Amino acid sequence: MMMMYVYFMVFIIMCGVWVFCSKRKHLLATLLSLEFIVLGLFFMLFNYLNLMEYELFFTMFFLTFSVCEGALGLSILVSMIRTHGNDFFQSFVILQC
Repeated sequence: MMMMYVYFMVFIIMCGVWVFCSKRKHLLATLLSLEFIVLGLFFMLFNYLNLMEYELFFTMFFLTFSVCEGALGLSILVSMIRTHGNDFFQSFVILQC
């Protein structure tokens, strides 16, 4: 039964990586796929710590860092939408000041 959970979590992570690599038009789709990968990593970490009977205190640190990463991504998204009007990567010119 435990191997089924591991396969499911690896499937979640691989789906997130596939969406991250294939959807490069919108910043929002990229951020959602990154959060999906983080969710799969959290499940994998949680199950590993439960299996080894360790403390689950480290999962709180992981969730804290993932929330900070999500907030940073959303702030970049809002800043990009305010300055450029949309979240297309094609309209975002890096060389422009």
